[in-house]
Amino acid sequence: MTHFTQFRSYKNHLQRRYNKLIEKSASYRFIDESESDVAAYKAMKISQKLNQMRYLDKELSNSFS
Repeated sequence: MTHFTQFRSYKNHLQRRYNKLIEKSASYRFIDESESDVAAYKAMKISQKLNQMRYLDKELSNSFS
């Protein structure tokens, strides 16, 4: 597995995890606020990682051009 495919795989993993946490946060909002807050916090952390990945992805695509 090349580094590029590993990078894409990890990015997809983070996106799926982010979507699940956002969905969990929304569904627990009225049932259990603390659980909702924890899921939202984790999603925020993953969002930061995704932003870093997007930046690196831009750099990689520019270097291949």
